[in-house]
Amino acid sequence: MLEIEGLEFRYGERGLPGMCFDLEVAAGEVLSLIGPSGSGKSTLLNLIAGFLEPAAGQIRLDGVAIETLPAAQRPVSIVFQQHNLFPHLDLYTNVALGIDPSLRLTPTQVSSITDALERLGLSGLQQRKPGALSGGQRQRVALARALVRRRKILLLDEAFAALGPAQRAEMIGLVKSLVRENDMMALLVSHQPRDALIASARTAFVCEGRIETLQPTAELLEASVLPAVREYLGSA
Repeated sequence: MLEIEGLEFRYGERGLPGMCFDLEVAAGEVLSLIGPSGSGKSTLLNLIAGFLEPAAGQIRLDGVAIETLPAAQRPVSIVFQQHNLFPHLDLYTNVALGIDPSLRLTPTQVSSITDALERLGLSGLQQRKPGALSGGQRQRVALARALVRRRKILLLDEAFAALGPAQRAEMIGLVKSLVRENDMMALLVSHQPRDALIASARTAFVCEGRIETLQPTAELLEASVLPAVREYLGSA
């Protein structure tokens, strides 16, 4: 269980309101986060990952507080819309860097890379560089790199936004399988309501730096009584 309690982020400028989050995510769950741009979705992910420092509050994984750990020591992997692959390195090396930047890998670690590439449909492409891959394949590489890190928490910040609807659905299905198989949990930020329907039994609506509501996804998207949600969804 990932527990976020009273997690505050405050802007440096005086007079600006801060953000405060409370949330729970269970092992094996993919929880979607939707809401207007600037509402705090990416800020929440960056607080969990350790890229931003909270002003107050706790982040607990299985009851153990992790909010004081440096980013590199947190049980977190994150995949962005920009896949952050090194264009001059081949696919295998890009994935291996997720385990050890020195690339001094044990046989077990090498095997884990091979398994991840096979699981994500990238077998036989190990020597290709990112420029020779499609957009969907590059995101699969980024996901493989996150998988071999073997961290409990997977954060996806608009990770599939550049893909078409069919590829997004395929990647989300892959994420759900990987999360279940590896006893992980995932938070998925997306501006596409359909992504949340495919990915998550529950979805959180983030508005003005708060979790405004957390409901069953279909109920939130199809029958929400909250004006902010209806305004966000529009005719969607």
